[in-house]
Amino acid sequence: MNQRALALFAAATASVIYGVNHTIAKNLMPDIIQPYGFIFLRISGATLLFWLLSLFFPFEKVERKDWLRFLACGLFGMTINMLMFFKGLSLSTPINSSVVITLVPVILLILSAIFLKEKITWRKYVGIGLGLLGALFLIFFGMKTQNNAPNIPLGNVLFLVNATSYSIYLIIVKPLVKKYNSITLMKWLFLIAFIINFPIGINEFIAVEWSQLPLDIISKLAFVVIGTTFFTYLFNIYALKQLQPSTIGALIYLQPVIAVLFAIIVGSDSLTPIRVGAAALIFIGVFLSTRKPKSA
Repeated sequence: MNQRALALFAAATASVIYGVNHTIAKNLMPDIIQPYGFIFLRISGATLLFWLLSLFFPFEKVERKDWLRFLACGLFGMTINMLMFFKGLSLSTPINSSVVITLVPVILLILSAIFLKEKITWRKYVGIGLGLLGALFLIFFGMKTQNNAPNIPLGNVLFLVNATSYSIYLIIVKPLVKKYNSITLMKWLFLIAFIINFPIGINEFIAVEWSQLPLDIISKLAFVVIGTTFFTYLFNIYALKQLQPSTIGALIYLQPVIAVLFAIIVGSDSLTPIRVGAAALIFIGVFLSTRKPKSA
């Protein structure tokens, strides 16, 4: 398997893990753990794992001029991104979260036009409009509440913030990916995120009665820490060495497919006409906005 194929496999695997995570993480909140405490658990566990793993790799010094970008990546990629997603998931549903996250390629396109001066064609404008229209449909016309989802519209708005934050991360981390080893990047980015998240999530984290948790709950928490945090970030940062951010963004299409199937199979969520319609608008919008024009 060549390097590009391996990178695509890594990015696709990360999307599959994320797809399953929508339901697993949702079912743990808020009865087992509150969202910010959950993020603190994720960040702490991943930080420990990456620093332990770094012991088996040569030490790599970070240049002083890059620390500001490291800080920004830790803020957008491992703090705002995670906090908004888990808080949104505690308020909304797994299917909604997996649908809204597919807006990442559209948001990447908008940010690329603003910061990288990438040209936007009329087709891309239409795609952006349809994608955002689909998201607005979910927010304003979808169900307002359902079992274990007390404020679906607000949760969907937080998913949009999450998608925007993750898109910013994919853009600003790219120069670092070309310069540093993946393990070096992850150990420092997660340490920065740990420091930022400590005052935010420590109270919810210590409120959990850890000694009373059954084995099946511990295994699900471990899946979120090891699978959804450690391996997905490692896979995506490896994929970024070979692929463009927009390519990784496009693989997010896998998430709603896996998330919907898994959520329905385990009885955690259900499809509605509004969700199907909104998803169709978003998918068409992403297709139009990310489609490359045919060469003459």
